[in-house]
Amino acid sequence: MIRGLSSSESPFLALEYYVHMISSGTEPNEYTFPSIFKSCTKIRGAHEGKQVHAHVLKLGLEHNAFVHTSLINMYAQNGELVNARLVFDKRSMRDAVSFTALITGYASKGFLDEARELFDEIPVRDVVSWNAMISGYAQSGRVEEAMAFFEEMRRAKVTPNVSTMLSLLSACAQSGSSLQLGNWVRSWIEDRGLGSNIRLVNGLIDMYVKCGDLEEASNLFEKIQDKNVVSWNVMIGGYTHMSCYKEALGLFRRMMQSNIDPNDVTFLSILPACANLGALDLGKWVHAYVDKNMKSMKNTVALWTSLIDMYAKCGDLAVAKRIFDCMNTKSLATWNAMISGFAMHGHTDTALRLFSRMTSEGFVPDDITFVGVLTACKHAGLLSLGRRYFSSMMQDYKVSPKLPHYGCMIDLFGRAGLFDEAETLMKNMKMKPDGAIWCSLLGACRIHRRIELAESVAKHLFELEPENPSAYVLLSNIYAGAGRWEDVAKIRTRLNDNRMKKVPGCSSIQVDSVVHEFLVGDKVHPQSNEIYKMLDEIDMRLEKAGFVPDTSEVLYDMDEEWKEGVLSHHSEKLAIAFGLISTKPGTTIRIMKNLRVCGNCHSATKLISKIFNREIIARDRNRFHHFKDGSCSCKDYW
Repeated sequence: MIRGLSSSESPFLALEYYVHMISSGTEPNEYTFPSIFKSCTKIRGAHEGKQVHAHVLKLGLEHNAFVHTSLINMYAQNGELVNARLVFDKRSMRDAVSFTALITGYASKGFLDEARELFDEIPVRDVVSWNAMISGYAQSGRVEEAMAFFEEMRRAKVTPNVSTMLSLLSACAQSGSSLQLGNWVRSWIEDRGLGSNIRLVNGLIDMYVKCGDLEEASNLFEKIQDKNVVSWNVMIGGYTHMSCYKEALGLFRRMMQSNIDPNDVTFLSILPACANLGALDLGKWVHAYVDKNMKSMKNTVALWTSLIDMYAKCGDLAVAKRIFDCMNTKSLATWNAMISGFAMHGHTDTALRLFSRMTSEGFVPDDITFVGVLTACKHAGLLSLGRRYFSSMMQDYKVSPKLPHYGCMIDLFGRAGLFDEAETLMKNMKMKPDGAIWCSLLGACRIHRRIELAESVAKHLFELEPENPSAYVLLSNIYAGAGRWEDVAKIRTRLNDNRMKKVPGCSSIQVDSVVHEFLVGDKVHPQSNEIYKMLDEIDMRLEKAGFVPDTSEVLYDMDEEWKEGVLSHHSEKLAIAFGLISTKPGTTIRIMKNLRVCGNCHSATKLISKIFNREIIARDRNRFHHFKDGSCSCKDYW
C-alpha cells in the first residue's frame, strides 16, 4: 500500500499509512523506507523526512544500500544538501546510485563544481549520472558546457535516453541559436520512433520557438493528436516570447474551447500578452479565474506580480495598487512592477516613495528597479534627482548601468538641452549606444531645433540601423519643423530608393472584449461611416471650443486645409471616435498607440475629454497619458 501510494498523485497518503503502520505495532523494514522517502521528496517534506530518518537510525538500517540511497535523494531533492552530504560521507562503501543521487541534488541547485567533483569519483558512470550533469548545466544557463558534456558522453559511448534529449532541448532553447543540435535531437527522436512522445515533442516545440522558428514549432504543435496543458503552454509561451501577442491570445481561446484547464504557467504567458495588447477584459477574466482557483496555483507571488504589471500597462493603476497592497508576501519583482507602473503613468513622487519604502523593508534593488526609478525621473524631467539615483545605483548598490539606464540619463540630458553632457556620457559607456539612445538624442535635437547636431546623430543611426526608417522620419520631422522642404523631399526620396516605409501609426481600443485596431485614415472598419460621422462632430465641437490644429506636425508641403484634414484622421482620433459611439456616456476610454502621440492629437484629446466629459487613458510608445477635464497627467511633458 505504501509503495503504491508513493507513486500515486497523493503521495502524502503514503505517510499517513506509515503512521498507521507504526501505531498498529508493525515494525518497518528496509523495503518500507525507500517508498516513504520517495513520498517525502514528492511533497517537499524535508521535515517529515528528518523524522523518518530518525526511525532509520533507531532500527539500524542506515547502512542498507537502498535506504541509504533513497535518504540521500530525499535530502538532495529537498535542497538539504548539507544533510545529503553527511549521509553520503557516513557510508564507506558507496555505489554509483548514491553518487548519482547526490550529484543530481548538487546539479539541480546549481552547485555544479561540487557535482563535477563527485562525478569524477564515480566508479561506474551510467546514463543517469551523465543526465544529471547535462541537466544541471542546462538549468543553470551554462549551455555550452551542457553541450560539451553531451559530446563527452558520446565519446564515452554511453547511450543517451529520453531524459538526455529533454535536457539537450532545454539547453538549445536557452541558447536560442543551437538549431543544428536541436535538429540532430529531432532526427534521433524520429529514428527511434519516439515522435509520439509528448514530452519530447513539447521540448522540440519549445526549442524551435526559442531559436526563432515559430513556423516549425506551430507545425509540430498542430500535429499533436492529444495535446496536454504543457503543449498549449509551450506554444502560447512561444508566441508571447516572440512578441506575437495576438496569436498567443487566439491560441489561448482555442485552448479554452478544447476544455483544457489552464494553470499558473498558462497565465504567466497570457498576462504579458494582455498587457502588451491592452486586452483589459481578458486580463480581468484571468484575475477572476486565479482568485477562484487559487488553491491549485503554485506560483502565486509571480501571478499576482504579473497581474499588477498587466493592470498597470492596461491603464488601470488603481487595481494594480490594490493587488499590491493586499499581497502579504512580495518579491523584488513585485516591487519593481509597481514602481514601474507608477513611473509609466507619470506618478513620479509615488514611484520614488515606493522605492524608499522597498529599501527600508530590506529589499535590495536590482537593475530593473533602477530602470523604473530613472524612468520616473525621466518622465518628470527631474535631472538632478535622476543624476543622484544614477550615482547611487553604481556606488551604493554596485549595480552596473545597462543600456536602459544610460538611455534614461541621455534622454534627461537631451531634453534639458545639455548635449555636451549627453555626448560625454555616451563616450564613457561600457557598451556602444543602441538605436534607442541615438533616437532619444535625435528627438532632443528636434525639441531644441539643433539641426546640425541632428544631422550628425542621424548619420550614426543610418550606419547602426540602415534598414530602420525611424531615423529618416525623425530627421524629416526636424527639417519640416524648420520649413526645409527640399531636405524633406531628399529624405523621402532616399526612403523610396531604399524601399523603406514609415511605420504607420496604429491605435487600438478594446470594446466588449474585442480589440479594434485603426491606422491613419483607416476606412476598413465595419462601422467606418458611424466613426467618421463622430469624427466630424468631434472636429465641429473642437472648432466651436476654439481649437486650432497645429499643422507644423504634418511632414508634407501642402495647403493648410489639407494638413488639418490629415491631422483629424490620425489613428488615435479614429479610436477615440469609435470609443465614443461604442461605450456608454461617462465610461473611461482606453487606447493604445504604437508610436509617440503627436502634439496636435495631444492638445485635441485634452479638449475632447472636457467636451464629452470622458476620461481618456492613452498609452503611447513612451508612457501613459490620462486626459481628464481638459488637462493631461503628463503636464504636457512627454
